[in-house]
Amino acid sequence: MTATPTADFPAVKRQPIADAPSAVDQLVIQTSFLGDTVLTTPLITELAMRGPVDVLTTPAGAPVLANNPHIRTLLVYDKRGADAGAAGMHRVAQQLREGVRGKQVEHRIAYLAQGSLRSAAIAALGGYGERVGFADAAGRLFYTMRVPRREDRHHAERLWRLAFPSNPHVEPPDGALRPRLYPSLTDRASVDALLGAWSHEHFVALAPGSVWATKRWPYYSELATRLAPRHRLVIVGGRDDAEIAQAIVAAAPQGRVIDATGKLSLLASAELIGRAQVIVTNDSSPQHLASAMSTPTITIYGPTVERFGFGPLAPNSVVAEVPDLECRPCHHHGPPTCPLGHWRCMKELTPAAVEHLVEHIASDQFGK
Repeated sequence: MTATPTADFPAVKRQPIADAPSAVDQLVIQTSFLGDTVLTTPLITELAMRGPVDVLTTPAGAPVLANNPHIRTLLVYDKRGADAGAAGMHRVAQQLREGVRGKQVEHRIAYLAQGSLRSAAIAALGGYGERVGFADAAGRLFYTMRVPRREDRHHAERLWRLAFPSNPHVEPPDGALRPRLYPSLTDRASVDALLGAWSHEHFVALAPGSVWATKRWPYYSELATRLAPRHRLVIVGGRDDAEIAQAIVAAAPQGRVIDATGKLSLLASAELIGRAQVIVTNDSSPQHLASAMSTPTITIYGPTVERFGFGPLAPNSVVAEVPDLECRPCHHHGPPTCPLGHWRCMKELTPAAVEHLVEHIASDQFGK
């Protein structure tokens, strides 16, 4: 486990709460997907108003939380590498326990944003006497307080509610659920260099990738062909999306598309998305980056649905889907192939329909 202090960034204004201990050591454990990490930031912000917050996350999740002024220390748990297995788990727990030596701490509280048995065991072995997590989580036997998982709420709110284990009726105030990311000056410079002459121009972002094959809408090239005569286009994603991006570039008129896949850090990608008029994305992590950067989002849903709780949170965002298919949803994440072999949920969502949504949102942005 490695630790990254964030003390160089301004601290959040902290307001004491009525039942807060005089000294509290707070840990948020989030070792799930990248999108979940982004959606954990409202919880982190809430807890930072009570005292210092440390976060235990993965090597993949740590970069997206860099520069966050509400985090005292980022602790990186390489659960599939250097910290793998029982020995690695115990080593990380021991380091957490040693971290409190010399501190005047009355309470150590861990918030299990990722509910595995392993995460719960690390919190318990790490000396966190209070452990808060979801009532249906795999690690719930290790929890001292269990919070009902509200299936009717966005996942950002579910996570935020972990901060209030004794008050199941609490409602988030305006703005409390907005994720927040903090690109650095270096990230901004990277985006300026990539955009070049487009740095101060309007553009539409396209995010065609997804870890889950059936969540990849197959018509991004056709959409780019339709949009390029009127809009500059930038393709965002990781190295694994390069092949899809090349097909989009080849389909669109020359000079109308920039391929940014695999060329930027996570926070620089967030900065890039933050500059777009609108982003078209599958149900994948770019929509959560867009939520954190307040970029209007068109999220394409196929095997999954918005009611799972992972929809876009940015203003003026919409969902594109094929309604009234009895087979939807067929999977919580997206199966490798369509269980029925037809993949109608994606194939029947036309480029013209998504183009119409882009034009509607882009016209609103131009008018501001």
